[in-house]
Amino acid sequence: MKLLAAILLALPVFGDDGLDPAKLLAPPSDTWPTYNGDYSGRRYSKLSEINQSNVEQLTVAWVATLRTAAIKSTPLVVNGIMYMTTPDNVWALDARNGRTIWHYFRESQGDHIGQRGVGMYKDWLYFETPDCHLISLNAKDGTVRWDIELADPKLGYFATMAPLVIKDHVLVGVSGDVTDIPGFLESIDPATGKLQWRWYSEPKPGEPGSETWPKGTDAITHGGGMTWITGTYDPKLNLTYWGTGNPQPVLNGDQRQGDNLYTCSIVALDPDTGKLKWYFQPSPHDTHDWDAAQTPILFEDMKNGVERKLIAQANRNGYFFVMDRSTGEHILTKPFIATNWAQGIDSHGQPRPKKEKEPKPDGALVSPGSDGATNWMAPSYDPGSGLYFISARRLWSVFYMTADSKPEGWAGRDRNLWAQSVIEGIDPKTGDIRWQHEIGDGEGAAGILTTAGKLLFTQDNSDNLLALDPGTGKTLWHVPIGGRMVASPMTFELEGRQYLITAIQNSIFAWAIPRKN
Repeated sequence: MKLLAAILLALPVFGDDGLDPAKLLAPPSDTWPTYNGDYSGRRYSKLSEINQSNVEQLTVAWVATLRTAAIKSTPLVVNGIMYMTTPDNVWALDARNGRTIWHYFRESQGDHIGQRGVGMYKDWLYFETPDCHLISLNAKDGTVRWDIELADPKLGYFATMAPLVIKDHVLVGVSGDVTDIPGFLESIDPATGKLQWRWYSEPKPGEPGSETWPKGTDAITHGGGMTWITGTYDPKLNLTYWGTGNPQPVLNGDQRQGDNLYTCSIVALDPDTGKLKWYFQPSPHDTHDWDAAQTPILFEDMKNGVERKLIAQANRNGYFFVMDRSTGEHILTKPFIATNWAQGIDSHGQPRPKKEKEPKPDGALVSPGSDGATNWMAPSYDPGSGLYFISARRLWSVFYMTADSKPEGWAGRDRNLWAQSVIEGIDPKTGDIRWQHEIGDGEGAAGILTTAGKLLFTQDNSDNLLALDPGTGKTLWHVPIGGRMVASPMTFELEGRQYLITAIQNSIFAWAIPRKN
């Protein structure tokens, strides 16, 4: 373990209590206090200093280049300090100029595929590691408060997600794909690191949902359902919403006949107890690696003069879903790209898979492909336009069961044939696609941010940073930035100035409108 500290002049001042919990309940402005900015998952900011009238004036205010792998995380900004991560690393930066305040490094084994960010509670940070530990750091100097193991990495577990802090709970999840292990979400005491509760993605034999797994086998105890991406939360309903990963063995459904609950599902849990309140499964009996970990966004609309509390997800399987977030009642299912794997939509709003589209020795041509119609790229919801925005992929793959296919882990093969990417503005009331903005051949990787300045920020596949009109998808500004953005942009206000933050490869770019002399 190694800790580097740099004492800088004129550091921003920390508040006495660190992060004010009230900041988590409001759309982000002077802070970005959690992975999605606030609990709703909208990635929408009320800031409007940068807007349609001046976006063409955006210029780089500062750049911080880190000696690390590509940045896939969303930074937090609290009290003028930016907290940035990559696997094994946490940095605290001065948000005014990008200078390093402190750097925490802990070398670890395990899958270093990426790291999404930290969670924060008062003056404490929470960081997941590739070897599936959860580490609490003092936000002021990066010193370790405690270090616990979430799961045994020797079994194939690793960890990538940004923890979600709800009241006095730190919610954390696990990742894993190469061996058949159960997924789970758990709550940790922020002060002590002790386990408060654990919810498994597969029910125990005999519990509701266990009937969707084959009887007389141990498939249910090895079934996957990882919790890859940070969830959302409704403080009025006191429910937290998470997407779960695909079942295992991956691609081979013969070993696990049935719908395989609660994998490939959106679940609503009581954050105080971990009790399951409701679920919805977008991909029953998945055989294409289509996890449902994509961010479930919370929003409201009106029907017959009554406000409805809704939750929406654009899923990796190519369908857009809307449910009542109080009850889980299905409201809408509609494809947002061309799909060919489902025989229809059942009475519960679930696409039912075609048997002939499962992997087979001579291959099955399927849309979307195994990387998904969308993936980890953060969506956004803009209350001004009333649209839901997604980075979508037109992607075809051939799925095979091969002679060396195994009954566990990755049990087949897939080959991507063609991909083209597009940003879509979806009307969540109808599922209709209001506009599409083509971003080029290949698979898009950047997330989306919308703001009250009537702007949508993302990146195309030619490495241009884009500002689009969220109402029409029209390009308002673009600039080549010389690298891929595999994270999501965010924004904050500091000392009366709005900053746009984009992570490009291993550098952080802060953009702002130039100050007048």
